[in-house]
Amino acid sequence: MSSSTANRLTDERRPTTTTSPRMERHIRAFLNKLSYASITIATLTLLLLFLHTPDTCLPSTPTSHLHHKFPKSTCDATHRPFTSLHKRNRRLRSTKSFQSAVASFASLFTSLQNLTILPNHSRVLCLSAGAGQPVLALNQIGVDDVTGVELVDSPPLVSRADPHNLPFFDNVFDLGFSAHFDQALFPSRYAAEMERTVRVGGVCVVVVEECGDGEAREVAKLFGRSRFVGAKNVTLTGSRMTRIIMKITVPP
Repeated sequence: MSSSTANRLTDERRPTTTTSPRMERHIRAFLNKLSYASITIATLTLLLLFLHTPDTCLPSTPTSHLHHKFPKSTCDATHRPFTSLHKRNRRLRSTKSFQSAVASFASLFTSLQNLTILPNHSRVLCLSAGAGQPVLALNQIGVDDVTGVELVDSPPLVSRADPHNLPFFDNVFDLGFSAHFDQALFPSRYAAEMERTVRVGGVCVVVVEECGDGEAREVAKLFGRSRFVGAKNVTLTGSRMTRIIMKITVPP
């Protein structure tokens, strides 16, 4: 058998897969219906999204209760009315805890007056003065020339300044005071800045966590230009503390 005859016989045995015109029309119609259905669904979805009114921060009908005590959505969590720093500080200074702290500081400063190291004409620097409790206490006992500094200002009692880098000339004050010396990041630098701004013959007074005489003298050693005067356990703002007094003897 020749090769051409073999190929012809093989082709005759191979099944033919022809699609009738009628079946092609049915497939084309089905695909067209599927496309139309998809377009219709997409169009209806977009239409619904467009017509749907989203929840907004403005109610559709007027109401007298626009603000809720507890927000129920992100729209309810609106910014509260701005409170000025002056109003906030005035509110703080009217609290019982603030007034109690002022009274406690006033008692401490009165004891310094009794030691004749804090006359009313003294120029006093309060480091780490917080919201101004020690400044106000000094004013209440008759000391008017008081400067309070803190990392965060609290006008008009406290100005913003870093106790480790004070913006004052040398020998400006008669007395330097801090009730937070033991919380200083760099105690030696803190002490040096306090000494620098206090004149020779003036005093530095710090209040630290209650400690013995030996520990108090160790604290006093950080004040390299001062002489240790004495230490005494006191109660300040409800806590047992130790008051340490140093006198400046060496100029900066």
